[in-house]
Amino acid sequence: MKLTMPSLFLKIFLWFWATVIATGIAFVLTFTLGPQSVPSRWHATLMDTANYSGTIAVEEAERNGFPAASAYIERIEHETNLRACLFDLVGGLVAGSDCESFRSMISHVTVLKASDFSMKHGIARVALRLQGISGHEYVFVTELPAGPRAALGMNQARIALQWGVAFLVSGLICYLLTHYLTTPILRLRQASQQLAAGDLSTRAAAAVERRHDELGDLVRDFNTMASRIEELVSRQRQLISDVSHELRSPLARLNVALDLGRERKGDDSAFDHMEQDLGLLDEMIGRLLTLAKLDTPAAPVPMRSLDLTELVSQIVRNADFESRERDGHVTLTAHEQHCVWGNTELLGSAIENVIRNAVRYTGSGTAVEVVLEWEKNSNASFVRLAVHDHGPGVSESELVSIFQPFYRAAEARDRQSGGAGLGLAIADRVIRIHGGTICARNAEPRGLWVEILLPHFA
Repeated sequence: MKLTMPSLFLKIFLWFWATVIATGIAFVLTFTLGPQSVPSRWHATLMDTANYSGTIAVEEAERNGFPAASAYIERIEHETNLRACLFDLVGGLVAGSDCESFRSMISHVTVLKASDFSMKHGIARVALRLQGISGHEYVFVTELPAGPRAALGMNQARIALQWGVAFLVSGLICYLLTHYLTTPILRLRQASQQLAAGDLSTRAAAAVERRHDELGDLVRDFNTMASRIEELVSRQRQLISDVSHELRSPLARLNVALDLGRERKGDDSAFDHMEQDLGLLDEMIGRLLTLAKLDTPAAPVPMRSLDLTELVSQIVRNADFESRERDGHVTLTAHEQHCVWGNTELLGSAIENVIRNAVRYTGSGTAVEVVLEWEKNSNASFVRLAVHDHGPGVSESELVSIFQPFYRAAEARDRQSGGAGLGLAIADRVIRIHGGTICARNAEPRGLWVEILLPHFA
């Protein structure tokens, strides 16, 4: 799209020729007010032209003989592809060929002793009565181009060549115009896609920004907007990071105070609840710091070739052991070794978040199914990791939102089942860092599929 150069080129090309045709029609209509659909001055010009050619033909016939007149007429026909014939007053053919269609005009001129004029397919047909030097009278009949449809009677190869050149030149002009208009738009579109993908440092090309027209203004406004968005998001990320760091100190003091309280007051269920809440708070702060670190541009993440099958197998074993208290289990389907290029710690954390999220929401006594397989298309090869739970699923409108920080689906807003709302957000950041994608879709009859695609590393 979508804005594409071919579609815009075709529109410009068609509108160009529509304008040319409309202008041509309007031009022709302005010349349809004269006698017999030909303007008066044009009619007079055609008659003068026919009179000039006929006079020469008569002179050639009387001075040099009929063959000379025939040669002159043949030269006219060769140059214009239009017929001309010379008759005597009784209708005998003096010079020319294929002249039978002119018989009616000859009779009219012979009887009325006047000229005759007619139009057929944009071709003017003129018959004149002319007198030679010897005093003999002749009838000269010729065809002359008189309108747009005259092209039907001309050299077809020449007309085809002329129209071909016209289409080629107009196509080149329309292509250059389309390229001039679409180049900044396509670059702006590419920059907006990069911005939407999370690269807040992207800007439209400086060469386009220097244009002194409306497109240059648009690009400058886009770059200003992108700079403002980057500044605001950077401040937000920095705020989350700073607040998370600042919360670590009072959290550590609260843990110390909890231990002192237990020493002085002994065991108490209230202390157990406090310890549980402090643990949740510590986990949330840790995930916030991880999320802020992933969102903040920093040094490249160290990566290497790793066995994804082995990594997932270890996570599944741990999750299966923990899910037994809910009478559930986690299964893995992987028939071969799958290798990817990535960071073991980050990928392990992302995959663990997805699987633990599935264990949390799956129904009691059900299994969480993990599938690891190849997925190939025409351009590249991927490793597909799919996690399926048998929980309540998510409404269709929330399938994208669940990967946003702190977003909690409507069915999971209670603290006991919902967690902190950061696990899938962290997984989304990690997978994108590794050049992959993550998405969710509802399963039938119930449950949720979370699918991860990672580029295969041979």
